[in-house]
Amino acid sequence: MEDEIFDPVSWERLQQEMLEEARKIYSEKVIDHWLNPRNVGRIENPQGIGRSTGICGDTMEMSLRIINDRIVDINFFTEGCGTTAAVGSITTELAKGKTIPEALQITPEQIIDAMDGLPPEHRHCADLACNTLKEALRDYLKKRREPWKVVYKK
Repeated sequence: MEDEIFDPVSWERLQQEMLEEARKIYSEKVIDHWLNPRNVGRIENPQGIGRSTGICGDTMEMSLRIINDRIVDINFFTEGCGTTAAVGSITTELAKGKTIPEALQITPEQIIDAMDGLPPEHRHCADLACNTLKEALRDYLKKRREPWKVVYKK
């Protein structure tokens, strides 16, 4: 087997072709959040954490910090496709700054609207992000009601 030589010109052309194809399917907001996701990673010692797996097998995790019942910091992490990453990114932006009751009312439809739409075959990604956000909020509320169950790091 011969060694393949990396050709940066071919690589860039391939990337441009992929981007052109994506623009036929996705809005510019989806592409922007896919290429430049916001709030990625895990918050150290979060006050709430949620994990969910979607119908396609993608997983998402959200961690959050809350002050005076308002989300002041929220991050996400995913093992999923670009659409899942884009949806996780915009969901964190939608939730940041909201009170707990406001964030609990975020729906998959609102996430899809914020993305300027999603193809039908990727709408389940909004369900995944919404469910993950609600899991993180439920975790926070449970820890607040039962602080003796919080696991402290040494």
